[in-house]
Amino acid sequence: MAPAPTTITDAEQNAQETAKAAARPTSILHRTPWRPPVATSAEGMYIYLEDGRKVLDAVGGAAVACIGNGHPEVKKALKEQVDKVSYVYNMQLSNEPAEELADFLVKTGNGAFELCGFVSGGSEAMEGVIKLARQYFYETKQPQRTNFIARQLSFHGNTLSTLSLACHPGRRVPYEAVLNRENFHHVSPAYAKRFQKPDETEEQYVERLRQELEDKFLELGPDTVIGFVAETVVGATTGVVSAPKGYFKAMKSVCDKYGALFILDEVMSGMGRMGTLHAWESFGDGVAPDIQAVAKGLGGGYASIGAVLMSKKVAEGIRGTGGIWKHGHTYQAHPLSCAAALAVQKVIISESLLENVRVQGPYLESLLRERLQSPNAPAAPFVFDVRGGGAWWGIEFDFTSPEAARVDFRGQAFAMLVQARCLEKNLIVMGMTGGSNLEGTVGDHLMLSPAYNVTKEQVEQIVDIFVESIEEILKEYAA
Repeated sequence: MAPAPTTITDAEQNAQETAKAAARPTSILHRTPWRPPVATSAEGMYIYLEDGRKVLDAVGGAAVACIGNGHPEVKKALKEQVDKVSYVYNMQLSNEPAEELADFLVKTGNGAFELCGFVSGGSEAMEGVIKLARQYFYETKQPQRTNFIARQLSFHGNTLSTLSLACHPGRRVPYEAVLNRENFHHVSPAYAKRFQKPDETEEQYVERLRQELEDKFLELGPDTVIGFVAETVVGATTGVVSAPKGYFKAMKSVCDKYGALFILDEVMSGMGRMGTLHAWESFGDGVAPDIQAVAKGLGGGYASIGAVLMSKKVAEGIRGTGGIWKHGHTYQAHPLSCAAALAVQKVIISESLLENVRVQGPYLESLLRERLQSPNAPAAPFVFDVRGGGAWWGIEFDFTSPEAARVDFRGQAFAMLVQARCLEKNLIVMGMTGGSNLEGTVGDHLMLSPAYNVTKEQVEQIVDIFVESIEEILKEYAA
């Protein structure tokens, strides 16, 4: 008897192709235990892989590609700049796109910022923030200020100092022995869904966190603290977690009381990701920082660039004495990077993309809640939270309830299983683990951060594939 014909689904075919690609040798020391598929071209939110597949990027790499790939205006700006000046060293010469971009960024703060400095990306932006903040007090004759206070379950970069500043348990593990604990200290995260007490009002929770920060100041010595550092909206560690109303106003009040700096990390959440150019405008009580870092959405993936924005107080503290920023590197204020970033920001304005974010974001939220949290949704028993704003959303899952006995992931992380299944179905999302407790040992969440020019149809396609992948994994790993 002839064998029965078998059929293979597109997802299964894609999985086989991915497995083949992963088996090929590579000379790159990758950041993943598998060899990632190779991208060969891209247009808008779509990326073409070496195996011929066309995938929809629903996370912008890492909340980076805010206008997608291949935008003609950015390509034009880069080509024109190559023809003019490709490189100058910023200790010898400045350049036109750097000057124009700095002027643009300072003006976006509506009086919050006075000066700007450029760097190569997010980690270095926060490295530059640390050094600028310390330099400010050095120049203003307060050398005893040597301590930073940040938060648990935070992430501020992958350099040793930014890993010390942050408290992302998983990423710190290999480097614990060489991290700085003398100058970097931590207080609780502002994560109400997990850590607000059942009998606390929002106002009481904020006051408890404010008091904890003040207590830390007093413990260290108020005149030894350089500043308090926080992500306006927490990124990958806990997955798009915003603080309760009044939190940032309360934290800044402590900084002001003791003469310390109020510092915001908007590497992921800034430059339009939350529906406003600066996340503190919509998710930070409108409280402007003394120093702020931006990066990912600044260059939109067209160039490696970040920036450090500083208030008039900080700028005058530096200019009044040393007069220079004592932080530099070879590619600071790179002409091509600044030209690309300036073009990206002009596209966001000319195409009214933040207005689109404020339309498509709520639509994405409504579809996620309907498909994942409605009473009959298969995933509903395990969906702990759907949260976010603008073009950035996090979906957190919880498998500690009695219903969790219905599934067994056999030692694998649910978020990573879903991420892999989505890719098999030609959708890129980001899965993360360990954001549900202070130790970093529990939790699964996935993030969506589409480009600002995402369409309604693309939002629907993202949700369809995303939810389908979640439901398939839950079904396949049913106990």
